Amino acid sequence: MTQGNHSTVTEFILIGLTKKPELQLPLFLFFIGVYMFTVVGNLGMILLIGLSSHLHTPMYYFLSSLSFIDLCQSTVIIPKMLVHFVVQKNTISYPECMTQLYFFAAFAIAECHMLGAMAYDRYVAICSPLLYNVTMSYQACSWLLAGVYSMGLIGATAHTVCMLRVVFCNADIINHYFCDVLPLLELSCSSTFVNEVLVLCFSAFNILVPTLTTLSSYIFIIASILRIRSSEGRAKAFSTCSSHISAVALFYGSAAFMYLQPSSVSSMDQGKVSSVFYTIIVPMLNPLIYSLRNKDVKLALSKFLEKRSVL
Repeated sequence: MTQGNHSTVTEFILIGLTKKPELQLPLFLFFIGVYMFTVVGNLGMILLIGLSSHLHTPMYYFLSSLSFIDLCQSTVIIPKMLVHFVVQKNTISYPECMTQLYFFAAFAIAECHMLGAMAYDRYVAICSPLLYNVTMSYQACSWLLAGVYSMGLIGATAHTVCMLRVVFCNADIINHYFCDVLPLLELSCSSTFVNEVLVLCFSAFNILVPTLTTLSSYIFIIASILRIRSSEGRAKAFSTCSSHISAVALFYGSAAFMYLQPSSVSSMDQGKVSSVFYTIIVPMLNPLIYSLRNKDVKLALSKFLEKRSVL
């Protein structure tokens, strides 16, 4: 490597999820199926929202952006992961590893804040419906989306730049299925204090701030829903929020388990299992959650399929 990062490592070996040969083929088939479902589901959601005029509202603009983030997140992780199941030695070069780390961090952080923005959107829609079009104007939505992606890029840049300063010496076996911050820090033969503080601070901010935003939004939402007199109105209001709550619980729960534990407590093998949820399973489930539990999306899909059948 170049002398700038003081590393003799030119490539890493990814251990993957398992070393058992008998599990390689079943896992390959499972994850390639998951990836295909993820691509079709998220790309389909983006196209459906773009082609359906009655879905051109802030709520669905945010949902379309979430699908884009999930699609990119899966594409950063899964294709390289699938290679491990068909080759004996799954290697990744140093530049490729840093690139994967950068884009993974960018999209993971962006998803955290996107879920918070979606919670705020639901809060305005339910608690201040008369001011919704003013508060969630096109300009306001654009600023929120710009903030979401900016947080992702800032966090990813900080993590990657600090990782470039880490000395790896001859340690090159990553106990993970992709280049993540914590597994890479385990290989360091230099001080990682700054990196660990950065991980803890950024993880706390990027998980706790959107979580608190979501919780406070839903406290006001639930209080507002309980004031609705008709049971039909309450059921409709709850139905618009239930899918988002499900997505938030899955993503934040698995991410917090991975990044908010002290290094002395956390186990990388346990971390690999939890990371499967927020890097692979959640991006697959999000389109399913939002389509099956959303009447507008189901209506748009049925109209789209009717037009296709007529043609």
